[in-house]
Amino acid sequence: MNGTAATTAGSGSCRFAHYFVVCGLDTDTGLEPDDGAGESLEQSPLRRSFKSKVLVHYPECTEKNPFNKNAVNMLCMPRGLSFRTQAERLDPQFHSFTLVFDDGSRSYGFVHTFYEEVTSPAITTAMHTLYQMHQVERQSNASSSASSSSASSPSTSSMDSLVSSLDESDVESLAGVAPCAAGVGSYDASKDTLYVSKALCLLTPLPFLQASRQFLSQLHQAVASNTAPPLPLESYIHNILYEVPLPPPGRSLRFHGVQGPILCQRPGPGELPLGEFPLGEAFCLLGVDNMVQLLTCALLETQVLLYSQDYQRLMTVAEGITTLLFPFQWQHMYLPITSAPIYHLLDAPVPFLMGIQRREGAQRSSLHLSHEANLCFVDIDNHRVEAPEDLPVFPDQTELIQELTEILQRFGLPPQGGVLTKPSLTSSSPRLSSLVLEDLMEDRRNGNLGGDELAVLEKLQALAKQCEGGNMADGAKTLALEEDDDVKAAKLNIQIREVFAGRFTAMFGRYDQFVINSSFDLDSWLSNREGSCNFDKGSFLSVQPASHLTFMSRFLETAMFSSFVDGKVISRWADREPMQQLFDSRLERERLYDTDEKDKRNSRYRKCTSLLEPAQTIERRLKKADHTAIHPHLLNMKIGQGRHQPGYFPRLQADVLAQGNSSNKWSGRVTASRKSESRKFTEHSGADLDQTQKHIFLRKNLAHVKLLDPNPQIIIQTHREFVDGLLNECRLKLTKRLLMERMGKESVELGQGEANITGLQENTLIHGLCDLLERTWGMACSSNSFIQTMSEGMSEVGHARAWIHLALEKKMLSQHLKELLTNQELIRQLYKPHAFLLCEEEREQFLFHLLSLNTVDYLCFTRVFTSISIPYRVAIIPMKKLSIAMAAVNPWVCVSGELGDSGVKQFPKNTQEIYFQCKNLGRLSTLQLGQENSGLLAKCLIDCVMVYNEITGHTYKFPCGRWLGKGVGDGSLERVLIGQLITPGAEEDSGRWSATPPELASPSQTVMTVLGSLGSRTRVHAVEVQEDMREAANNLVKYFHKPEQERGNLTVLLCGEGGLVCALEKFLLHGLKSSRLFQRSVFVWDYIEKAVVSLETADQMGDLNGSTRAKGQPWDSLCHYVNAINSSPRNIGKEGKFQLFVCLGIRDQLLALWLPLLAECPLTGRTYEDSALLRDRASVQALSRILHTLYGFNVTLEASLVKGIEL
Repeated sequence: MNGTAATTAGSGSCRFAHYFVVCGLDTDTGLEPDDGAGESLEQSPLRRSFKSKVLVHYPECTEKNPFNKNAVNMLCMPRGLSFRTQAERLDPQFHSFTLVFDDGSRSYGFVHTFYEEVTSPAITTAMHTLYQMHQVERQSNASSSASSSSASSPSTSSMDSLVSSLDESDVESLAGVAPCAAGVGSYDASKDTLYVSKALCLLTPLPFLQASRQFLSQLHQAVASNTAPPLPLESYIHNILYEVPLPPPGRSLRFHGVQGPILCQRPGPGELPLGEFPLGEAFCLLGVDNMVQLLTCALLETQVLLYSQDYQRLMTVAEGITTLLFPFQWQHMYLPITSAPIYHLLDAPVPFLMGIQRREGAQRSSLHLSHEANLCFVDIDNHRVEAPEDLPVFPDQTELIQELTEILQRFGLPPQGGVLTKPSLTSSSPRLSSLVLEDLMEDRRNGNLGGDELAVLEKLQALAKQCEGGNMADGAKTLALEEDDDVKAAKLNIQIREVFAGRFTAMFGRYDQFVINSSFDLDSWLSNREGSCNFDKGSFLSVQPASHLTFMSRFLETAMFSSFVDGKVISRWADREPMQQLFDSRLERERLYDTDEKDKRNSRYRKCTSLLEPAQTIERRLKKADHTAIHPHLLNMKIGQGRHQPGYFPRLQADVLAQGNSSNKWSGRVTASRKSESRKFTEHSGADLDQTQKHIFLRKNLAHVKLLDPNPQIIIQTHREFVDGLLNECRLKLTKRLLMERMGKESVELGQGEANITGLQENTLIHGLCDLLERTWGMACSSNSFIQTMSEGMSEVGHARAWIHLALEKKMLSQHLKELLTNQELIRQLYKPHAFLLCEEEREQFLFHLLSLNTVDYLCFTRVFTSISIPYRVAIIPMKKLSIAMAAVNPWVCVSGELGDSGVKQFPKNTQEIYFQCKNLGRLSTLQLGQENSGLLAKCLIDCVMVYNEITGHTYKFPCGRWLGKGVGDGSLERVLIGQLITPGAEEDSGRWSATPPELASPSQTVMTVLGSLGSRTRVHAVEVQEDMREAANNLVKYFHKPEQERGNLTVLLCGEGGLVCALEKFLLHGLKSSRLFQRSVFVWDYIEKAVVSLETADQMGDLNGSTRAKGQPWDSLCHYVNAINSSPRNIGKEGKFQLFVCLGIRDQLLALWLPLLAECPLTGRTYEDSALLRDRASVQALSRILHTLYGFNVTLEASLVKGIEL
């Protein structure tokens, strides 16, 4: 944002300051209570807020920066006027603020607040009257309180949460007491001197914090001093408004305040944008850990609320965080200082970065915010950050914290935080020093001063020396120490910023390779922007380290990253923004030195190597000025104007400050070189205006002109914009992407394309949906009975998000939310008039968008809430004609999923259904079905097994179509079935998607097809078998090349329909001879067993083509594995044994070696026909090459597949 401000300032104005403003008490209108401050009338009048006003501001208006009187007044004096007496502290205070304009640029305000004696009799009389009325009221309340047994009064209990506790103690201390003794909060017009706050403000286009603070401080010290300044105050104000230019880029500038020279500097084109807010102070207040956590919240665009007694601390932390965002820019509501009249913005359902002042004695628990689910609460004074529950870790956070800690320690600052730093204003000792003669001589050499003027000012210098005496030496030492502190703070600032800039360079070093340029011109891009995708997020995430994915996937969905990518796309047709241009140049420079092309997913953390040079550059500019501005000089003022009155800021002469084009001889003295430099900078930084206007709407910032306006109509309009933004976010960012990309993923699962969304991205979008609903509905969703029993330690926010996930998975989210809205009377009681839920038309549109999510399936609850206990119901479905046989079967099941298995669950006798509860298994994948009874009558033809999740309502079907029992089929007493999630009403068609090949007859349909193939049909079928084998292997290769978070179920690819086991079974069944006399089933395992026996027999007889077997050859392992499978205690049948044989061969990378051995076995020639694939050498070699492609992958088998086998 600072870079944007710099560009705007450069193109619109080359002056150091835009406006000088004085805010305070308007004696003409008198005391006006500030009704919006939320304060109780029981407070002392000296503790109440009264409306302040802008008394004067110069100039009246500038060309591109119109003056907003209401906003400036509100930010200069957020609490309004403050009254005090001589019995209280009257120390001056300093704070700053920022104004955001429609185009995203900023203007910075620096405010010096001091107390001035009230001289108006009308004001002192009014305050005296208010105090007497307050005393009478307190005595009346005290007597009524005593009669009610000291019960708390309703008015006290209903006070605003931010009211000072000091005022409450005042109320209690007055019970039975007459007029209060003189002290804090009391006022007696006859004895006390009344003071009122007044603010001096300087508005600048760039954050010149130190220079502006020094100028205002010197201005006030001149007012407070008994000695008049060398020149009238108008001379100094006129000088800084019209004669002090912006420093040229990469240079420093010296100008003069009332007491001495002031130095400011500006970064060059290749340096980070100007940022003078002390990061060291922010890190000292919060600590390194908290600052990194706060930056993470800002990057992910959570709502950030800063809380502190000191306005400048709010600004320091807020500006520090936004400065560290480089190259990204905060795109949402930005109000580091928020006054009471605009507290309604805390209800805004949008990301914001806001700060509110903590009144003395107020506690965090007294704040009642409308929604805190996505809120980061920063208690600066207590050094605490309360982040959202599911905040991801910043990439390489541990190493980053260590590097920042080392930098802070080098500067002598504690990294743990909790250090209360003194305000920078009060640390400087008051002094009244005059202009330094050496500086004046330099001005003369530069042509800024003439000889006559120099002679006059030398006399003023001598007079000031006589008045100050020996204090000059002490003042010079103090000035030198302050300069050293400023240099130290600037060096620390730039080093911390370089560390974060280096981290973003490492994280997004190749981002431009993933930018999608789909339009030919800017107009077409703008017209299709909402429906277009400008960044390949899936591919970008696929090359990121696994530990970074959670953070990165959420960050890619933020508005600041979207705006950053938009800027990159627009740079094809218009000039790049300065921030993006600087970041891209840094990337290019980094690539020149970084020739290491290693996989980024395994890259190591590298510390920043560019800390010394930027610090030295800034130190060099701050130690010696490159340019000197025109010196303050006498103006053509009226006689009697500019008279010094100690302690009172004078009434300024408007005619000499209203404009810079005065007729005096000083106003035009700007050197030609400075004019040319300003002109060059304007030409260099100005973008094409036509192109800029076309995409200026892309900025998401909300202008302060509207936000700071307390007008009720403007407030309604602002909240209406929030409502429209919610609808647009729901339509475009969430429901549309969730629908389109999820539907694209389902098409991939059906074999109809490539995936364009990962599971991680889907979780990120659903998290965004939760955030949207939380911002819209608040906590109205946390009443589901099951959700409440999930975990005693889960917070209300956790319960709400669990409810949203569950409702979305059950496809009832829109219906449930609609039911919540039926009680309109309750909604009106709970919500304010501008709430989204009270906008009927927009509310219905919102629910309609959510209803569209019911068209796709989500497992967001199942996969996110992994530690909860879920009830399952399992039902065995036998063939209808043979269902009576289940009476003799004693079955058991073991259900397995992505997160574990249920363990063996025994069915009660004579039942086909069981109900049990266990830890969430995730998406179910396999089911082991077996029986304990091994009798000849204990057999049954199982159609399928159904598993029902009682919480999510999901139903899984595990097709079987085979016998379970001895003496029938393959004699299996245990089967491993592959499951599939079915949708309601799809049971009739579910057979088409059967993951386990059905066996509806004996022999199976697969075997009958293979054995019945003769002649030319055999050749055609061989081609199909080979194609199936290639497809199965290709699916496995694609599985392992995907990121781990994007992979599906490996067991389905191995054992399911179209899997490797099925394809290899077809290959080995092709051309297999069979005795069809008794129509018995033919099993591949029979052949493998006989082949192993044949090999072992030949070995024993020493008849292996005359050669002796060497131990460790592939066929040795073949025999070992087959014998181990046969000796397994599990009775999984011949099909189960073959399935296990293939899985173990793939896992241990032996299968490609076994197949040629089987092909060369003498038994093969007697068992297979001549046309069989296994007897074709070319086909076997091709199959071996296909299987060899799987050897580079680490295959991990489910426990249900290899149970009982130790190899």
